[in-house]
Amino acid sequence: MSQTIHRGIKALIDEANAEIETVSAADAINIAKNGDVVIVDIRDPREIERDGRIPGAFSCTRGMLEFWIDPASPYAKPVFQQDKKFIFHCAGGMRSALAAKTAQDMGLKPVAHMGGGFAAWRDAGGPVEKVEPKKKA
Repeated sequence: MSQTIHRGIKALIDEANAEIETVSAADAINIAKNGDVVIVDIRDPREIERDGRIPGAFSCTRGMLEFWIDPASPYAKPVFQQDKKFIFHCAGGMRSALAAKTAQDMGLKPVAHMGGGFAAWRDAGGPVEKVEPKKKA
């Protein structure tokens, strides 16, 4: 039996983009120099190890986002309780649009996502730092 998906990923991303702020990579590079912003990297740790990361970015996998944002959650992270702007990014800009919308819907503010993701940041000349793989015990 096949599934019938009524709202596919394209619709979800289009809806998210209609409701959230999108910043360009060039703007994000400039904004990142400001101490009033948190760049949130929602990529998988393997992507970060393979491609590097934005210096100073906070890493939060997409699967833990809601749990880390909610101060009532046993998994809450203090970074999300700050009075700062949160700019989400992923590899290409799709997951971060969904993450930013979720964060905004939860009440986190101000929230934006970086159009084009990490690839756009790198292509715009943003700084990238190499990440060493975690050693397995």
